[in-house]
Amino acid sequence: QVQLVESGGGLVQAGDSLRLSCAASGRTISFYPMAWFRQAPGKERESVATISWSGGSTYYADSVKGRFTISRDNAKNTVYLQMNSLKPEDTAVYYCAARGAFGSSSAALADYDYWGQGTQVTVSS
Repeated sequence: QVQLVESGGGLVQAGDSLRLSCAASGRTISFYPMAWFRQAPGKERESVATISWSGGSTYYADSVKGRFTISRDNAKNTVYLQMNSLKPEDTAVYYCAARGAFGSSSAALADYDYWGQGTQVTVSS
């Protein structure tokens, strides 16, 4: 089993930056594709960014491309989401997710086996 704990959320103003962290425990996530999803009030959970288990391949939703960066530090068993130039529409609960070891990266919710509890990001205008 893999346990994921997100941190780093908060209340910021438009244009500010935040870095979310996702700390894993229970198993090493070195070989797990990882992703960040978000869910705004009244909306479905959506993919934000994914990273392959090697770290060599990343994917970003069009809405965050050029502003967000996903990265991983396998030595620390942690995945990050650097969010720059935040907008009010980025307001959501952000979730970290892990897929099965050696799987391919995916933007599909159903492909992920482990989820964190989420961290709230609120961007004021």
